[in-house]
Amino acid sequence: MRARLRILVVLALGIVCGLASVIAMPSIAGAQDDGGAFMGTLTVENAEGEKVGVEGIRFTALNEAGEQVGEATTGADGTFRMEVPAGSYTVAIDVESLPEGVTLRNADRPELGPLDVSAGQDRNVLFPLDGSDAPVDDDEGSSGRITGLIVDGLIFGLIIAMCSIGLSLIYGTTGLTNFAHGELVTFGAVVTLGFNQAGLNVIFAALLGVILSAFIGGANEAALWRPLRRRGTGLIAMLVISIGLSILGRYLFLYFIGGRRETYNQFALQLDGYDFLGVTIVPRQLWIIAISVITLVLVALGVQRTKTGKAMRAVADNRDLAESSGINVERVIMTIWVIGGGLAGLGGVLFGLNQGVSWNMGFELLLLMFAAVTLGGIGTAYGPLLGSLIVGLFINLSTLFISSEIKNIGAFMILGVILLVRPQGLLGRKERIG
Repeated sequence: MRARLRILVVLALGIVCGLASVIAMPSIAGAQDDGGAFMGTLTVENAEGEKVGVEGIRFTALNEAGEQVGEATTGADGTFRMEVPAGSYTVAIDVESLPEGVTLRNADRPELGPLDVSAGQDRNVLFPLDGSDAPVDDDEGSSGRITGLIVDGLIFGLIIAMCSIGLSLIYGTTGLTNFAHGELVTFGAVVTLGFNQAGLNVIFAALLGVILSAFIGGANEAALWRPLRRRGTGLIAMLVISIGLSILGRYLFLYFIGGRRETYNQFALQLDGYDFLGVTIVPRQLWIIAISVITLVLVALGVQRTKTGKAMRAVADNRDLAESSGINVERVIMTIWVIGGGLAGLGGVLFGLNQGVSWNMGFELLLLMFAAVTLGGIGTAYGPLLGSLIVGLFINLSTLFISSEIKNIGAFMILGVILLVRPQGLLGRKERIG
């Protein structure tokens, strides 16, 4: 009884730490500064293909009553900053202030909003422009689009792989299909956002987010899943419990952070980057690729060469035999939950850095994670990486032929084909049943 009480206290402490980053920390930022700002950089490509700032473009901020509360004009480098009190606003670009030869790419969207800005926050807004005097080569543009889709697909695939490794290892060692794994992804991103909006740099906020995600993963195992296993709860019942836990977590996030997609205060808007085969890759994308590759390589080496990694593979292969060989199975499972939670949190941070933070971002990735681990071989250590890269690339490249609104359907189509041809997945092993 005392051990169970300690577990519950630890779980409550982790939840309190996470909620404190979302609730209390923004209020601390508000105490330091009563207002925030909208900012951005507007550029176009000249005839030589170089990005240059556009000067003299006027912006206004309107409150919910339609009253103008802020105004700014871009400088010689195309940047602007418009300070406003904390609140919700619509940011509008004055189309008539655009220089001759420069047009708004999304002509039907001269306004963005409602956009929330909190105290002490610098929020980036983006209005893409086109320069009519820039030459366009259709062949070059087509190849550049394909290259851009490949880059985006690789980034998306690496993020899915980061999130899904824990999901695969947990299934391999316990047989649990955890539908609440997506909420660990959201938790890492939301906690990072809370600390970041409190004034902490996103790098240090991300470290705290990953640590707390790993902590919550371990606390979930200790307080919920281990007691259920000891009671002999069936896998179907545990699956249903994970679905309920997922719904609870998702709507708690909605309650505390709202339904709008938020961005981190640093690295969210980067227009200047490196040209690669006709595509501009911004530093944020390079960092996401580098962090993902390094992390996945370290995990792969750890699973293959370390003593703990060999124990994980032994438990996943045959739990009873591993336990009879002297391996502490419960400790191995706890280690997997902690590592899986940390990787899910890191994946959430990178996904939030790339596409923004929302209350259901983990749920948006969940089915794609299942598709990736099933495609690669569920329960294997390397299957999720291969499956995730295929899913990420296929989803993005499919937009060459189908609408982007239904692009995810391609992942499930290729999954169905693979399961018909190779049910165990690409890296899975055949098993005799009966």
